[in-house]
Amino acid sequence: MTVYLGRSNRKVDFSLRPTLRLRLTLLNGILLVGAGVVLVLLAWLLVGDAMHPVDALQAGSTVTLADGTTRDAAQWQAGVVDHASTEVLVKGLTALIAIGIIGIAGAYAVAGRALRPLHRVTQTAQRLGEETLDQRIRYSGADDEVAELARTFDAMLDRLAAAFESQKRFVANASHELRTPLAVMRTEIDVTLSDDEADVDEYRRMAKVVRNASERANGLVDALLVLARSEAQSGRRLARKTPADLAVCVTNALSAVRSEAERLKLDVTTDLKPAPVVGDPSLLDRLAGNLIENAIRYNHLLGRLWLRTDTVDGQARLVVGNTGYEVEPADVPGLFEPFRRGGWERTGARGSGLGLSIVRAVCDAHGGTVSAVAQEGGGLEVTVSLPTADATPVVAATASVPRAS
Repeated sequence: MTVYLGRSNRKVDFSLRPTLRLRLTLLNGILLVGAGVVLVLLAWLLVGDAMHPVDALQAGSTVTLADGTTRDAAQWQAGVVDHASTEVLVKGLTALIAIGIIGIAGAYAVAGRALRPLHRVTQTAQRLGEETLDQRIRYSGADDEVAELARTFDAMLDRLAAAFESQKRFVANASHELRTPLAVMRTEIDVTLSDDEADVDEYRRMAKVVRNASERANGLVDALLVLARSEAQSGRRLARKTPADLAVCVTNALSAVRSEAERLKLDVTTDLKPAPVVGDPSLLDRLAGNLIENAIRYNHLLGRLWLRTDTVDGQARLVVGNTGYEVEPADVPGLFEPFRRGGWERTGARGSGLGLSIVRAVCDAHGGTVSAVAQEGGGLEVTVSLPTADATPVVAATASVPRAS
């Protein structure tokens, strides 16, 4: 049964379900009554053992009472012991009942006061929703276990609020990125169809624009799927675990974009030492591919590109550096967020802004880390560290994976 008290509408629960408050009260009551019973029994035994003064008298001795009567000493002693033991039991049990009632009531009140912050946690959790994640407990009592729980709950709410906000931004950005190529296709089709004098060349031009826009939308969808797949495996066991070598991944990725590097006349420097790892080969190929594609896409004519792989302190490392547009050091952490492009607006034509997000998600899924450092004069150097494999590195099977930047 639940009762609401006064104007404060404070809820008091009188149900007999095994709540923590009821269990604490019962535990305290059992301990209190048990201790009282032990003391009463101890007093009863002591009275029975201590009241034997007649034992020191000769057999057949008598005692004269205050009323002048004479009684056998042994019989008188037995009567006194029986009377004293009865008094101890009766008065002791009476006091024990009174103390037990008072103690249980006090324990119930103390437990309720001690558990009041837990009720605040419960009420806050019941009020929480997507629109009320700004509410916090903000417990200000003693620095005890309850305070620790309240702080942990508030910290969890902070993380949830950040996650929800990040999700909202991600959905908004993804919607915008997908809407752009769809709007281009629709506009081109509407304009061409409304032109009564459009010829075959005009329709061919429209078809090329629609194809490019559809390829961009398809690439974005594929990149989102890779990002979701990588993030789904973060902190969990990988769906696939195969020996691989980051040096082989770099070689495969570099061969796929060599023509673009030659077009920009980039000075490519490689120092590829064995870097054995165990993981998902397709995700590792995509990790290396995204880093190298970004390093070429955001480079400039006659720029430089350097690639290194090695093993240091049980970590397989991949370093990808490039010259290019200047990046502010304060903006470097944000480059790993979805739909962020270094030095370019989010609606720019250079990639979807998911490349480094996928790299970070793949690193998390493999228990590794990724960091980036802005270079003086422009460019970026990204370092990936993954746990090394125990076995000898072998060539990983290649797979067709969507590219994103």
